[in-house]
Amino acid sequence: MLVLTYRLSNEVGRSPDFSLSLTATERLRSRHRYTADNGTEVYLDLPRGTQLRGGDLLHDGALEPLVQIVAKPEPILTVMGATPPDLLRAAYHLGNRHVPLEITPTYLRLAEDLVLAEMLQRLGLQVMNETAPFEPETGAYQSSHDDR
Repeated sequence: MLVLTYRLSNEVGRSPDFSLSLTATERLRSRHRYTADNGTEVYLDLPRGTQLRGGDLLHDGALEPLVQIVAKPEPILTVMGATPPDLLRAAYHLGNRHVPLEITPTYLRLAEDLVLAEMLQRLGLQVMNETAPFEPETGAYQSSHDDR
């Protein structure tokens, strides 16, 4: 089994050898066994608190093989508003509930949740159920993409 202990940013200048597709929740686990997309068994042994992003590269210390993290499509809600303040208001209410949230200039994304979808619709926002990669904000105190 391949033990992955180091993370690089996706700007290393080399193509990955294979990929590992993980959901947003799975990308929060710093110690866990997975099966990569090509069938290779891998074990993540990363520093506690590591939050992986799609595009991150993992390796075992020898840079061979290089494994790229892929944000696996998952059931999510995509929220759009008629104006930027509509999205800001939605982000405010979701932030008060400590909901992991992907923020862009034109939409918000969050994990599927019927209660939150109804709240957002009552606020006048458009809410769509989709299956897509989910890249929530990592948080203000998260460290950068440095090697271990």
